[in-house]
This record gives sequence, structure tokens and C-alpha cells, in this order.
Amino acid sequence: MSRLDAEDPACPPPPPGIDLVIIPRAHDVGNFEVRRALPAKERQMVGPFIFFDQMGPGEFLTGQGLDVRPHPHIGLSTVTYLFEGEVLHRDTLGSRQAITPGALNWMTAGSGIAHSERSDETRRDRRQPLFGIQSWVALPKHAEETAPSFTHHPASALPFAEDGGMTLRLIAGDGWGLKAPVAVSSPCFYADVTLMPGGRVPMPEEHEERAAYVVAGSVSVAGTAFEAGRMLVFRAGDALALTAGPEGARLLLLGGATMDGPRYMFWNFVSSSRDRIQQAKDDWKAGRFGLVPGDEKEFIPLPEIKVKAG
Repeated sequence: MSRLDAEDPACPPPPPGIDLVIIPRAHDVGNFEVRRALPAKERQMVGPFIFFDQMGPGEFLTGQGLDVRPHPHIGLSTVTYLFEGEVLHRDTLGSRQAITPGALNWMTAGSGIAHSERSDETRRDRRQPLFGIQSWVALPKHAEETAPSFTHHPASALPFAEDGGMTLRLIAGDGWGLKAPVAVSSPCFYADVTLMPGGRVPMPEEHEERAAYVVAGSVSVAGTAFEAGRMLVFRAGDALALTAGPEGARLLLLGGATMDGPRYMFWNFVSSSRDRIQQAKDDWKAGRFGLVPGDEKEFIPLPEIKVKAG
């Protein structure tokens, strides 16, 4: 998805055991709601995760669909993970991949890539639900200019664990004794967890920065309850677990090593260098990112917004 800008809602004072509670800011994109938790005014990143968007839940009417025109990225990996629906990914490498619930699309922009995200034309003759998360993982400085790449892993390839009232699918990185197949540039973890009422999941203690995003239901931490649409950021080193409320819960757990310095952000570009951001802007305006095969007729023009630093 393309980056949007809006005022952050005020985050409430955190209860004991939690460093920060982030309330995502909401945007309406063509009658489709997007809720952004990262970056927030109080926190730019959790581990390498620098961008975290909830798409939906929503439904496109017959004849409609998602249409994110070709747009560029540098200095990051985009991570698309769906709960419902389907999105067709195309990029300048020639990749063409439909992503479905439980599967992983991991696109590393590195030195530069452009891609589009759309609903398949063959599926627009019916109503289409869409519900998922798109996140960006900032690349460490030594990998910011790596060659662009694209990887897809079906749901069946992602490690899965079940324990009492908990099921866990590890999307990326390592944790809970599991290791995901996608190659990552810095230590991280990213997991999809479903809890039955009263079910518990521990946060991995081996990772320095950790957060939980409540997708559905509610959870409690140290006796304090949190509803869906909250990102809970935890203090390093604390041993803790999340317990589902009476209706159960679905969570995304994420984090990793502290990034090697803040990042500048402009639109869809992330870099440790202001000059590199300017170069990417010039390259997009000059057409140097190339065309997306199968989606050559449209593109998103460079917006006029200021560079943000963390």
C-alpha cells in the first residue's frame, strides 16, 4: 500500500508492564478503511518493523476491487499477510503472485523496485472481502542497497504450533522454538496467533523489542484488558504472556533487534540517508524504476510531502 499521512490519535498512559499503547489512526481509501499503527508519533519502529497497516475488514461490491497502482519502494521489505480475500501482486522483476489468507508475500525493495496491488479482474464479478495486514521491515544499513527480490510462501510452508487454547503460525523470523523459511536481513519475529477464551501466549524473551497487535477479540496483560485495534509495545526483557478474553482473540506478534539508527521516510521510501531519499524521488519522476509487466498503463505520481525523520 502507499503511505498516507494524518494526525496520530493520542495514546493513553500505559499500564504497568507495558511501555506504550498505540491507537492506530484511520483513513478512508475509496470507501475502504485502513488503520495505521506504525510509524506513530511516540514510536517509529518496533525492531525492524517501521510500518504497520490494517486493511479492512471490508468488502468490495461487484465490479469493484482493490486498485493500488504501480508505486516505488527503497530500503525496506514489504510484508503482506491476509486473513480474508485475495490480492494480486505484480512488480518490476516480472513477479505475478496472488496472495491468499495465511500465505506470505515478502518483497525486498533494497536499491529500488516498483509494484502494484490489485484485485484480479477475473474475481470482480462478485463481492470480495478483504482483511489483512501490510507491514514494512526496514533494512539495516549494510543491506539498504541490496538487489530487489520477491518471495512467496504458501500457508502450508509456514511453521505452525498448537498448545492447549493457542495456535500460532510463524510468518517470519524465529521464536517459540520455530524458524520461518523467508530470509530476513536482521533478527526479528512475526507471528499470527489465535487464542481460545482464556488461552495464553508468551512473548519471546530472546528478542529485544516486542509488540502485539490485537486483530480481534481482546486480551489482558498483567490484569489490564485491551480490545481489538490496539498495538501494545512491551519493555525489553520482561517475561510476560497475553491472555484472551471471554470471546477469544487473534493477535499479530512482532519485533526484533533494535534498528541501527533512525530512518527517514518519504511516501514509500525508507532510508538512513536524506540524500538517498532525494535520489529515489528523482528516479521515480524520471521513470528509472522501470515498468511493472502487465500493469504498465498507470502509476502513482510522486506526492509533494516533507521528509520525516524518526
